[in-house]
Amino acid sequence: MKVSVDPDLCYGSAECVHRVPSVFAFEDGYGAVRPGREDSEDDPLIREAAERCPSQAITLTLDE
Repeated sequence: MKVSVDPDLCYGSAECVHRVPSVFAFEDGYGAVRPGREDSEDDPLIREAAERCPSQAITLTLDE
């Protein structure tokens, strides 16, 4: 599963960082995917972070 954060949508609530700090980081006041974690396992915590992102800035794309 590919994980990405759209910096144009993110307004820096850091919800993702609090939920999955191993995948998400807080950089320059916004959420970001940690380098090397863009391709992550299908993890329910990552899905929850995406679903609960208040700005809907997290995109999950399933590998085909």
